[in-house]
Formats: sequence, structure tokens, C-alpha cells
Amino acid sequence: MNRWPLLAFYSVVELIEKAVIPSLDLATIFGRSAPLQVDLGCVDGSFLLQMSQLHPEKNFLGIERLAKRATKTARKSAELANMRVLRIETSHALELLQAESVETFYLLFPDPWPKRRHHRRRLVTTSFLASIHRALEPDGIFRIATDHRNYFDQIEKVARAVVTNLNFKFLPTNDWQLPPTKFEVKFRRQGLPIYRLSLRKTSPVT
Repeated sequence: MNRWPLLAFYSVVELIEKAVIPSLDLATIFGRSAPLQVDLGCVDGSFLLQMSQLHPEKNFLGIERLAKRATKTARKSAELANMRVLRIETSHALELLQAESVETFYLLFPDPWPKRRHHRRRLVTTSFLASIHRALEPDGIFRIATDHRNYFDQIEKVARAVVTNLNFKFLPTNDWQLPPTKFEVKFRRQGLPIYRLSLRKTSPVT
């Protein structure tokens, strides 16, 4: 049975297992072909909603593993043709995205897992960055923001260790002109610093 008709015409709230489909058919999901931007861990969808309204010429896909958050985001985007949300683990989503299909990835305020014994659960690893690189189109960008200095230092360390092998280039972050997320608003009100990192894919890995 082809499940894609169920996913094509509304903001998707669906737990997709890896075995269900080999890759996401973006043209079917959005009903058009357009540059794709992906928010990894879109929480309540506030950032993605603002981006989709600012850039109607682009498609926006939110990835969220928690059902309540995904449902809330889907409700917000119900009237928007260029925004969709998938309830799925981020690692699975990266496997389902076709190679060179994403213009920009956002990883904004991911769970820092601050306790040392939980650091292995942190999302940004060498294999994670390799998956990001595969899915990014040439010159595609990966943007990361966090309020947690220790996690940022780890992210930067991992990125610098693989940037040459994966053909990534560090970009300045003072040019960010992005709507604030729910967490960014909260952290700024608390006077906390925000740490940012941007990577550009310079060429395919050979």
C-alpha cells in the first residue's frame, strides 16, 4: 500500500520508521519543487512558522520526535503550503532525506545533556556531520545555536576535526538575520550568551 497520499496534503504528524520508505519524496509532500530548509528539533514550530512566512518561495520541513510538539507545530502550519512537520528521530530523518536535497539545516538549542554521563547522547558527532553533509546541496549551510558553552565547545571541536575531510568551511556568524526561537527569547531574557556556528558545504566528499 502506498502511504504517500496520506502524507501529501497536510502538515504531517507521522512517526516514520526507517523501513517504511527509502527516502522522502519532497515534491509529493509539498506539492511543488522549491529550495528546502530543515529545522532539526523544531519544538513548537515558532521559528519555522516565521521563516515560512518570510520566505514563501522556499519549503520548510520541521523534524520533531515528540508527538505533542509535532502536533502543535502542525496546527500552526495548517494554512501554510510551504511548511510541513515530520514526527521522527533526527537521525532517521537524515537517512530519509535524499542526497543534496537541503539548502539549509538549522539545529537551534538542542538538548545539551549537561551531565557528563549523558554526553554520549549529544546529537553532534562525526557521523552526524557526515549525514548533514550528504543531505546538503552544494554550498548548502548548517547553522547551530546553543546557550550551553560546554556543548558548544564540543560541537566546535568535532567540526574542526572533520571540516577538511568532509569539505566544510566555517562561516562568520555575525550575519545571522533569523527570527528568534522560543528558547532564544527565554535565554536572552535571562541574560545568557548565545553561541553560534555556521558551516558551508564546499564540495561533495570524494
